[in-house]
Amino acid sequence: MNKFTKVLALALIAALALGFAGVNSTSAQGTYVKTFDLSLPVAEGTYAGVDPKGTTITWWHQHTGQREAAVQAAAEKFNAENPFGITLNVVSKGSYDDIFTAVTAGIQTGELPEIVVAYGNQAAVYQNNEALVDLNVFMNDPVLGIQDFEEDMFTSFFASDLNPAHDNQRLGFSTYRSVEVLYYNVDALNELGYSAPPTTWEEFGEMVCKFVNEGKGTDGYQIRTDASFIAAGAFAAGGDIYDRAAGEFTYNSDAAKVLPKAIQDLLNKGCIKKTVDPRARSDQAAFGNGAALFYTGSSSGIPFVWTAIKDSPKPFTFDVAPVPGFGDNPAVVNVYGASNSVVAKSKTPEQILASWLFLRWFSEAEQQAEWAKGTQYFPVRRSAADQLADVFAQEGTGRAYQSAFNLLNSTKEEPSVDVYQTVRSETSKAFNDILDGADVDERMDALTNLANELLEASRK
Repeated sequence: MNKFTKVLALALIAALALGFAGVNSTSAQGTYVKTFDLSLPVAEGTYAGVDPKGTTITWWHQHTGQREAAVQAAAEKFNAENPFGITLNVVSKGSYDDIFTAVTAGIQTGELPEIVVAYGNQAAVYQNNEALVDLNVFMNDPVLGIQDFEEDMFTSFFASDLNPAHDNQRLGFSTYRSVEVLYYNVDALNELGYSAPPTTWEEFGEMVCKFVNEGKGTDGYQIRTDASFIAAGAFAAGGDIYDRAAGEFTYNSDAAKVLPKAIQDLLNKGCIKKTVDPRARSDQAAFGNGAALFYTGSSSGIPFVWTAIKDSPKPFTFDVAPVPGFGDNPAVVNVYGASNSVVAKSKTPEQILASWLFLRWFSEAEQQAEWAKGTQYFPVRRSAADQLADVFAQEGTGRAYQSAFNLLNSTKEEPSVDVYQTVRSETSKAFNDILDGADVDERMDALTNLANELLEASRK
């Protein structure tokens, strides 16, 4: 069994989930020239003389509904306006699970798109078979690169694109992100005598217990049990779940155990509850109908939360804040989202260059602002905020979107190692065991040992 097959087997043990590392800077120098103003073919560099004129490329993505419409709009604009004669086809290929299955099969058959959505850990699996382009070749190009990367980009958004298992190759390019946040009922907190959301788990506990004990609601908080919540708690407490320098998981660190211990204690006190039905988002529904004071989830869910609130019998004002645990320290929030990888396997230089030109164009402020308006994701460029005044002012969602946007200067991503798909599933199992009464220290030790065993096996 080769390395690719071993890692694939590990990855398919669990349901595909999120996966996500400091970021190096591009060495591109000079002034950024907008993509459609570039003069091609370039005279120097790896892609000197390559002319993408007339090239057709395909992008596999996971978006549906309103977000798929935003993808289609971007593709139509690119096709109509790019001066290079490039045609971009976009295909909604199903869920992340579906796409991962299709790509891993396509690596063997050759049936692959030119661009594919991928989390960092998925991209690592693909690159075990040398299927992707190391985009550093473009980022470092004096003409084709992103010359204002450090100045205008949220550089931490690109952390998971650099893969330490593959010599820090850049296996993807971020075009949007969201963050893990604490949603809170502003009106209910005010009625309880609080003017601000909690910054510590002690404050969180005081609030939910008072909410339940005074009969304001029945749930307090329905517990989110996925791995991103555990990572968010560790980040907030000033730690991590993975030591990048040592190359090992650290779920048994003091910081990583702060959240599980606090949640277990509050569950035992009856102030919070287990999520009734995670697949049906019962935790989000409980918050939306006023049964819960708090809800934790992605900032990309802001529109859905607002819909639930405004359709409830008693609508209320809501906002978002960092996950508790940071106290008087600056909040570090968990940022996540898939990037887009460029496929190398069986592709021509013209197809690869055309793919990069689309991603480069898509990352520019104008396109990023339009994308943010259509999807509620965050743009990867700071300057896109200048075009988002209407989003920040939007009824119901604008306040929360701006609050979340203000958190983007201090973010951290989950690890992009290939086994993280499996480790995420094991993390959720461990947390559920803790909710059922398992000793936090012992169970997090066991999780750490298993995660590192899986990591070690993937390296053989």
